[in-house]
Amino acid sequence: MTGDQILDLWRSALSVIVEVSAPFLITALGVGLAVSIVQTATQLQESTLSFVPKLGAALVVVALSGHWCLDRLGKFTTDAFMAHVDRNESRANLTP
Repeated sequence: MTGDQILDLWRSALSVIVEVSAPFLITALGVGLAVSIVQTATQLQESTLSFVPKLGAALVVVALSGHWCLDRLGKFTTDAFMAHVDRNESRANLTP
């Protein structure tokens, strides 16, 4: 593989990572902020109060967007392998 192809694959991998992790991170951020506000207002400083809602929210995100995440990861993996196979086929056609 040339350097440009490797950089393009790396850029694609990073963008897929950001796309797939964004729903989880945004949900955890929102739930954590809401729980922190409630804890501050009620003066409850229990560590499980911040963990359990985040876990529940993550499970909801997996239930709602899990299929999309796996589909996106599978498409990236297929594209990466196909690019590798295409490169090897074109390389084999060049050698006599």
